[in-house]
Amino acid sequence: MKITIEGASPEFERKLLDLLAEHRHELTVAADTEWTVERAERYLRSLPAGARRFAEMVVVDGDGYIDAEQLRSVLGKLNGPTVALSRAIPRGVKAGWWPEGTAAPITVVYDPDNPSWQKAIAYEMSRENVPVFRSAIARMVIANSVQKETT
Repeated sequence: MKITIEGASPEFERKLLDLLAEHRHELTVAADTEWTVERAERYLRSLPAGARRFAEMVVVDGDGYIDAEQLRSVLGKLNGPTVALSRAIPRGVKAGWWPEGTAAPITVVYDPDNPSWQKAIAYEMSRENVPVFRSAIARMVIANSVQKETT
């Protein structure tokens, strides 16, 4: 038997996954771990300003791939933003925003010719996630401009 549920609220999804977990020995459960515009927007909104700017630069300025030096020239040290990015995924799983197994949307690229020195040379996002995150950023920009107009 295969059941597909679309358009469920995050609360409903969490409760359903909890119920399925209780019966895990009887079932095979595969959660949808793909990035959606809604998940991407929630991910971006959960980030502090520096990490959000980092993500926006990867998506918008780099079209999914950006040189680490370009990020450093704008943001300075990357320790803070990269830590915030890495903590966002487990925090979202814990909050029920996305399921366990959801991959980080931005990953580090190291110099393959120098494996002993692990300084990031770039950051990247998979090609299929770039338009998803672009849409999320656009929604956030629109929401912010509407909010400014009403205040």
